[in-house]
Amino acid sequence: MKNKIDPPQINDRDSLQSQQIHTLTSKEEISQCLISDCLIEDQEAARVSFDKVIFRNVTIAESTLNAIELTDVIFENCDLSNVNFSDAFVHRTEFRNCKLTGTDFSRGRFQNVRMVDCIGDFASFRFGKFKGTAFANCRLVSSDYYQANLNHVEFSECEIDQATLAGCKLKEIDLSDCSFSGLNVDIEDLAGCIISAEQAASFVGLMGLIIKTDPEL
Repeated sequence: MKNKIDPPQINDRDSLQSQQIHTLTSKEEISQCLISDCLIEDQEAARVSFDKVIFRNVTIAESTLNAIELTDVIFENCDLSNVNFSDAFVHRTEFRNCKLTGTDFSRGRFQNVRMVDCIGDFASFRFGKFKGTAFANCRLVSSDYYQANLNHVEFSECEIDQATLAGCKLKEIDLSDCSFSGLNVDIEDLAGCIISAEQAASFVGLMGLIIKTDPEL
């Protein structure tokens, strides 16, 4: 059963006024606007708040935005690679076709969040707290969820090879339609994880088992 994830609540999206970002300051509040077709770089600020904002074709580079607050926000075709969003609060937010390579979301809190068609190789979600989050058709190679609380998290048709899930309780987490040759997990956390028959061999090594093939086959 798919979890219900509330979408961003942005009324009259077509009437949002465009806004340019030059320099962000700590605790700045930005709301009800469209930020598009721009480069935002060399920013360093804490607790910046975005509410009812659409980012479209935006690149954020060489920036540290600790404890950013995103509520009712949509990112479309954005490049957020290597941005430091540690300790973020993310609520009713969608990332669509975004680059999140190496993005730091460690210790973030995620509720009603959807990431679709994104590239998140080496992204960090370490120690994150998730409640109602879906990753769909995303590439998440070597992404890191170490000791994250994956409450009602979905991975649908994602590439998660060598992802770190150590310290994560994987009960009811369905990985059966994801692709991977190996994961970094703790055997005691696998109870209740849902996988396909084809994926089972990837976990055999964790259990110290050896598969003996029939030489006559």
